[in-house]
Amino acid sequence: MLRFALAAIAAFSVTASALAQDSWYPSRYGADDRIGAANNLSADGTKRAAKLVKTGKTYSLGMTTGPDSLAYPPRKFGIVVTQSNDGTGSASGENLLTVNDDILMTYLGIGSQLDGLGHLGVNHRYYNGLRAQDFVQPGGLQQLGTDTVPPIATRGVLLDMAALKGMDRVPAGTAYNKSEIDAAVKRQKLAPIGKGDVVIFHSGWQKDVAANPDYAKLLHPGLGVEGAQYLADLGVVAVGADTMGLEVIPFENPNRPFDVHQTLLAKNGVYILENMFTNELAADGAHEFLFVLGQPKFKGAVQAVINPIAIR
Repeated sequence: MLRFALAAIAAFSVTASALAQDSWYPSRYGADDRIGAANNLSADGTKRAAKLVKTGKTYSLGMTTGPDSLAYPPRKFGIVVTQSNDGTGSASGENLLTVNDDILMTYLGIGSQLDGLGHLGVNHRYYNGLRAQDFVQPGGLQQLGTDTVPPIATRGVLLDMAALKGMDRVPAGTAYNKSEIDAAVKRQKLAPIGKGDVVIFHSGWQKDVAANPDYAKLLHPGLGVEGAQYLADLGVVAVGADTMGLEVIPFENPNRPFDVHQTLLAKNGVYILENMFTNELAADGAHEFLFVLGQPKFKGAVQAVINPIAIR
């Protein structure tokens, strides 16, 4: 009898675990949705964000990406210039035409990047419960590709965590959760974070990189799981940071790697922006701005190298 009782308890535990895992889908946006929190974008939101433009100053949030860009292994970057014109050889036509062209050979998850909803999942299930076997192909994602992300023109919010902590650079392993997010909003006297916003964290992590031994170790401060769910519940479209992985590393729970990525991408359909260049925004105190992103439309891409623009 005891053996049967234990077997029943074990079966119940497995079932309960499976149910708990499945509880994050279908999505709040509908079982057939494929764009996640981008559903929170609206024409009215874009018009409100446009009113934030007071000076017309623009900020490039993308870093220059090249062969020396630090990236998670085995990611790397390569470019080849073809038809190379080095000032020798014959030109064409009476107008003396010369041409250069190039071939890009790179991972798309390098440098300043957009993580799409097909990037990271839970036990081979991705946003809205999609199974990898149903949409992941070597020639590109059949669904959830970054080419399907709508244009994003909305309110951007910079949360200056370095200023909140009173330091130039927040130490690795420092997590930002609800209390830290709320404290930064209050300190910066911002309107509440809301539906359709893009939130970006500034940690000072890109200042004096050579003097930061943790940078090359891929360790940094970042968003915690509670903070990620909090922002998702507020209806944000995307969350970014000036660090490589957005979330805090070392992880809050070493047995749950990239739990924040799972929380945002798979469970809530919120996009991730990594390696955002925030130094100039922070220096100017530009905490609220029009955020604009039109990512390259490479069909079926998991990620995308991007250069979002902030307009103040």
